[in-house]
Amino acid sequence: MLKHLLLFITFLLSYCQSQNYSSSTVPFEENFEREMYHNPTIFKVDTFVDGDTFWVLNHEGNRVKIRLIGIDAPENKSVFNKKKHPFGAHAKAYVDSILTSNPYIKLTFDIDSLDRYGRTLAYAYLNDGTFLNEKIIREGYATLMTIPPNITYENLFYEAQVYAREHALGIWKDSIQ
Repeated sequence: MLKHLLLFITFLLSYCQSQNYSSSTVPFEENFEREMYHNPTIFKVDTFVDGDTFWVLNHEGNRVKIRLIGIDAPENKSVFNKKKHPFGAHAKAYVDSILTSNPYIKLTFDIDSLDRYGRTLAYAYLNDGTFLNEKIIREGYATLMTIPPNITYENLFYEAQVYAREHALGIWKDSIQ
């Protein structure tokens, strides 16, 4: 009997994992919005703080402050012990433009979930699968900043920063750094 029960559970789990809940006739953003309520890793972007921090709404409608893991964008205003940087407004505008046109994002998390300021630490993916943290570094709007134990993508971010420097992109354009 136990053998049959285990076989049935295995079959049921396999069947559930193979189901595709999105419809090709519904626009992707609508599917993404619908998925937000079934998948707690999908969030709606709410407001922007700077090039590495923004607010999202979770599936319950609560605001959550997100700090992107592994990147450090220049500050657009003096906060905490960091001074305003001349390129900060550009970094904020860049991320603002990306997230305004992609209002639903997938967030994944690493080992530490909060930073010392109480912000939720996350990796962000756009609805087309673009890895936002890496894109911001690769385009030169942030630098690599890894803080152990959240180092899953350290090598990828390093390669993105090398690319931005070699191509004089963003903050590397006029050696503003």
